[in-house]
Amino acid sequence: MLEGETIAAKKPRKMLTWVILLIVLVAFVFGVFYTWKLPPFTKKWQAVFLTNGQVYFGHLNPYFGSYAKLTNIYYLQVTQQLQPPDQPVPDIRLVKLGGELHGPEDVMYIMRDQILFWEYLRDDSRVVQGITQLLSQQR
Repeated sequence: MLEGETIAAKKPRKMLTWVILLIVLVAFVFGVFYTWKLPPFTKKWQAVFLTNGQVYFGHLNPYFGSYAKLTNIYYLQVTQQLQPPDQPVPDIRLVKLGGELHGPEDVMYIMRDQILFWEYLRDDSRVVQGITQLLSQQR
């Protein structure tokens, strides 16, 4: 306490210190959550490319912490014939997540550092057309 300083003079200084600390804390939190931005929630389909080479199609939603949330998930499944003819043609199918042996739910939480990049898919892409066709068969 400075000489001659009253108790009433200490209150504004203490309040100013708390306001500055609050501003620094808010700036830090916003900096952490917005340094690596993911797309906002949208109805458009996205392709999400992971570091392990897998690609998922779905809706990438905003995240909290170190995870991104993917819903309405589809992926490509490639199968080869066991005894291929002269020129084997792989069978590529679009698969809805959830029918696998382990029975996953239609939501995936992906660590942000496992996402290489994501991109929006056009409505005329073959993947979106395939998803639309699968969705119409479910109705």
